[in-house]
Amino acid sequence: RCKRPRSSAPSCQSLLQKPSVCSVPGDCGTRLDTVGDAYEDLRYKLSLEFPSGYPYTAPTVRFLTPCYHPNVDAQGNICLDILKEKWSALYDVRTILLSIQSLLAEPNIDSPLNTHAAELWKNQAGECPKDPPRAVQ
Repeated sequence: RCKRPRSSAPSCQSLLQKPSVCSVPGDCGTRLDTVGDAYEDLRYKLSLEFPSGYPYTAPTVRFLTPCYHPNVDAQGNICLDILKEKWSALYDVRTILLSIQSLLAEPNIDSPLNTHAAELWKNQAGECPKDPPRAVQ
């Protein structure tokens, strides 16, 4: 169930309303719809947990839906610099979701969490695999 976020954290319903990146009203998971890449037409459910130090501390974001990608591990953890050392209190949920959407299309294969997916990406000359596996292996 959705726990009430702390006062500085956005509510589940107010995260973002946009066709390609959206939140699902009444559900604390956030749905990420991808557009224009091998992940197009796939929908992912994400978990966003806001710490007490938010917005000065980055939220913890992970995939709840299995995602086979070089920068996503089997537990759904995401390797994305703005969620770690490059976090800024100026970033909002929209920025996070758009960054994840961009990461899906352009992974950082030099810092993979999923080495098998990174090798697949490298073997396709740096292009997105045409049909990525639907689940993390």
